[in-house]
Amino acid sequence: MSTSGVEAFTHRFIPPRTPGALTLLLLHGTGGDENDLLQLGHALDPQAALLSPRGQVSERGANRWFRRLAEGVFDTDDLLARTDQLAAFITGAVEHYRLGASRLVAVGFSNGANIAATLLLRHPRLLRGAVLFAPMVTLNDPPMADLSGIGVFLAAGRDDPIARPEQAERLAEQLIERGAAVELRWHPGGHGIDAHILAQATAWLGKLRAATGSAPLP
Repeated sequence: MSTSGVEAFTHRFIPPRTPGALTLLLLHGTGGDENDLLQLGHALDPQAALLSPRGQVSERGANRWFRRLAEGVFDTDDLLARTDQLAAFITGAVEHYRLGASRLVAVGFSNGANIAATLLLRHPRLLRGAVLFAPMVTLNDPPMADLSGIGVFLAAGRDDPIARPEQAERLAEQLIERGAAVELRWHPGGHGIDAHILAQATAWLGKLRAATGSAPLP
């Protein structure tokens, strides 16, 4: 079995605790690594397999998923190339670890949420859903992908100075326009993951898991 796609990224893989469980693709924020979101993944779904790669871009020593030109100004060419590279890794990991391709859900925070959203828009059948904490709009004019059947939980802070509320609203609109079932939830804080939001995301993921179990995507 080829492992070339898997070997492209430093990553952690934790097998599922029950057969047929979801696989959570954990995508860290700026400065994180493959260990950062493991605890979050276990909290969201204790039974799920966890696939946690490390972003390959270094910004003054901080790991990221793609380059940016300034705060909130992304290098679009690099974003698209890195998104395709990550998609190839995911495809390789699904084969290598024998994962259910229809049970793959991205969980991203900040920069990780941004590339997760770009994965949805650029590779629409790769993921079953996504949990996006503190995301921003990455593509001003994304392709009109068919996201029907895809669920997205989008969480944002009303007082977030980095991923401002209008960013979350616009991203939700982009996803809804393309057919995704989006649940947009707010918390009063800043650039972080609120405890109440975490509980809501866990409940949302449980519903997605039940729906996927009864009618998995092809």
